[in-house]
Amino acid sequence: MLGLELVVALGAAVVLGSIAAERIRANAPVILLAAGVLLSFIPVFRNVGLPPETVLLLFLPALLYWESLTTSLRTIRTYIRGIMLSATLLVLATAATVAAVAHGLGLDWGTAWIIGAAVAPTDATAVAALGRSLPRRQISVLRAESLINDGMALVIYGVAVGAVAGGTAPNFLQVSGQFAYSFAGGAAVGLAVGWILLEARRRIANPLYGNAGTLLTPFVAFLGAELIHASAVLAVVACGLYIAHASPLAISAYTRQQTGAVWSLVTFLLNGALFVLVGIQLPSAIGGLTSVAFGSALLIGVAVFAATIAARFGFLVLSAYIIRAIDRRPYQRTLRTTNRARLVSAFAGFRGAVSLAVALSIPEGPQFPARDTIVFITAFVVVASLGAQGVLLPKVIRWAHMPVDTSAAEELILAKRMAAEEAFSAMPAIARELGVDDEVLDRIRAEYEEHVSAMSAGLDGDEDSPAVVRSRQYAELRLALIGRKRATVVRLRDTRVIDDAVLRQIQAQLDVEEVRLARPQQSE
Repeated sequence: MLGLELVVALGAAVVLGSIAAERIRANAPVILLAAGVLLSFIPVFRNVGLPPETVLLLFLPALLYWESLTTSLRTIRTYIRGIMLSATLLVLATAATVAAVAHGLGLDWGTAWIIGAAVAPTDATAVAALGRSLPRRQISVLRAESLINDGMALVIYGVAVGAVAGGTAPNFLQVSGQFAYSFAGGAAVGLAVGWILLEARRRIANPLYGNAGTLLTPFVAFLGAELIHASAVLAVVACGLYIAHASPLAISAYTRQQTGAVWSLVTFLLNGALFVLVGIQLPSAIGGLTSVAFGSALLIGVAVFAATIAARFGFLVLSAYIIRAIDRRPYQRTLRTTNRARLVSAFAGFRGAVSLAVALSIPEGPQFPARDTIVFITAFVVVASLGAQGVLLPKVIRWAHMPVDTSAAEELILAKRMAAEEAFSAMPAIARELGVDDEVLDRIRAEYEEHVSAMSAGLDGDEDSPAVVRSRQYAELRLALIGRKRATVVRLRDTRVIDDAVLRQIQAQLDVEEVRLARPQQSE
């Protein structure tokens, strides 16, 4: 029964912890870690843990795939050089800095490099959740970097783990060659899997079947890269980016709505469960600190946390001046930023679920006597990052005087207006092609004119415009009527006039209409 008890406990901790974090305005991951620590005091959960390989195979593909689906490919293309430098050389520089600091404080080189690999990558989910106050350019670049840098970190982690297990020291050529093959192979596998699965989804009309295949997509990409010993993380990311770019005209609206709901729920549960699981294992990790005393491990954790921020800021400043000296093109000057903005980026480099997954994936046994130390230090850095950096980031943003970024709102207005205007212009031709009666065309034209007028006035900020007021009253009346319809159908079910199956069919139709009216900003 332990499996069922664990599932219930994890689910309850994720839901209640997230609600509590929202109520007290705290960072949800920190609250979830604390919930896991509390669960560890229940005897049945005291020695709970997932097999090391399960952590990487279960959590990472799903979390990274959803983040890649919601990342801007245009941003990656625009800032590709800076993103690639941060996702590769910055990860290596951070891992090396952390390893040097940890070794200087008493850890052996193998253990120090494993810690460096674990805390070097930033976490895309944490960046998206805690960096909402950042300008769109910075948040997009940070999310893109966070997706790609996991591949580099896992290469370093694999080399470090192999060195510890085999008792050999890694060399630079080995790491460079392994990364080049891992990167190229992973990207190729991801693009191939993305193309094949998207072509398959074009031929699947049933949304349920299509979304079942969607859930398998990141794991297929992950497995494909693993089979050729390439970067499974980069395969998942490349697959997600390709599908996100190519799918808008290939997948039906209903399927897409279902996909968003499914993946939002799945990633919410997986991300939360990972933090709770780390919290459950944290007390045993502290109790198992035999190679390094608790006080020393805490000191190393503080030093490593400081090293991650310092290394990130130093690299961002140094690389910017090197690029500025080499590339003098006018276009490059439009991409420049200030050292204050770089400090903001340094503080926005949160560590999160990926670092925890890497630490927990270390095998247990005599080959890795410092596993508890690694898990404790990594967990400390993640908590400090989410807690301290999350609290300080808004203050750093205000200090940096970051300009207000209105580009997203301007592009949204442009897209909505052009889409509505072009659809309205094409209406007569489409009506003739479909053989629509003139009476129907006149009715739809009148509705569309009202819709375009209300939308244009609303986008221009004129909330008191007659068209906006009529549109709002129309939605309110339709919502009230939907409520009346739903009450009538429920009464018919309760009096046994209609069957429950009929209720569910009508309820599904009413739900779709209610969501469209209640969230007009998401409708077409």
